[in-house]
Amino acid sequence: MTTKSLGPTGAALPVLALMVNAFVWGVSWWPFRQFEALGLHPLWSTAAIYALVLAALTLWRPGVWRGLARTPSLWVLVLASGTTNAAFNWGVTIGDVVRVVLLFYLMPLWALLLARLLLRERLTPMAALRMAMALAGAAVVLWPPGGGWPWPRSLAEVLGLLGGFTFALNNVWLRREAHRADVERATAMFLGGTVVSALGATALMLAGQVAAPSLPGPLAGVAFLALAAAFVCANLALQYGAARLRASVTAVVMLTEIVFAAGSAAALGAGMVDARLLAGGALIVAAALLSVWGQETPAG
Repeated sequence: MTTKSLGPTGAALPVLALMVNAFVWGVSWWPFRQFEALGLHPLWSTAAIYALVLAALTLWRPGVWRGLARTPSLWVLVLASGTTNAAFNWGVTIGDVVRVVLLFYLMPLWALLLARLLLRERLTPMAALRMAMALAGAAVVLWPPGGGWPWPRSLAEVLGLLGGFTFALNNVWLRREAHRADVERATAMFLGGTVVSALGATALMLAGQVAAPSLPGPLAGVAFLALAAAFVCANLALQYGAARLRASVTAVVMLTEIVFAAGSAAALGAGMVDARLLAGGALIVAAALLSVWGQETPAG
């Protein structure tokens, strides 16, 4: 199925699937903060949750590992998805949720640059405009109130930017590998979430920055299982939607995560929204919306 064959009705289900994924990720900061309050670093939590999913996938389809081992291209998903999950979950746990999510959603800018670098796509005037708007939005979000250069000034902001870059790579690669079995792509992504997060947490533990993980109590164990199930649904929803829609459409629909994250953060006191953040966010969102303009015309 090609993206050009999808009319409004045919695109409804993929769009809904992407919104399910956006909702899960938009509110996922809350359980990770609860786990951190119990003394479990978000990288340990991410590794544990994704390890549970990997165990379930292995029991369901033990042969999937052979497919992953003989498909080197899927290992790009391992790295991209693993870094995305580790960076995002860590960032929204320790920082202002709204700022981290906005910086994460510079993703269309990174997708544009990756397309130029990896696919040799030509940069059009409209693409240059989108790039300028996204960069301007990032500058407004990052500009310190007392003046100075608009650079990331906290670990959470760096993690938001890093997660957005690797998420762009993740989505581009999902589209490239759309012919692979869903379970193989899902295994690659959950393997990445497990391995990258575990390696990161281990490095921090050896440096004395993070405590060793402890066994969760029964209630926390149930919460881990529930969040693992939610991430399975979100992952499959992302694969279903991203494999059937243009990358530009995927990027725009996924912007609903900002709404879910900002709404939940404002309601629970985990993020502040001021005029400067609104202005920068508007530029970032507008740049993403422009990524669709001119790309959805039917073939002649």
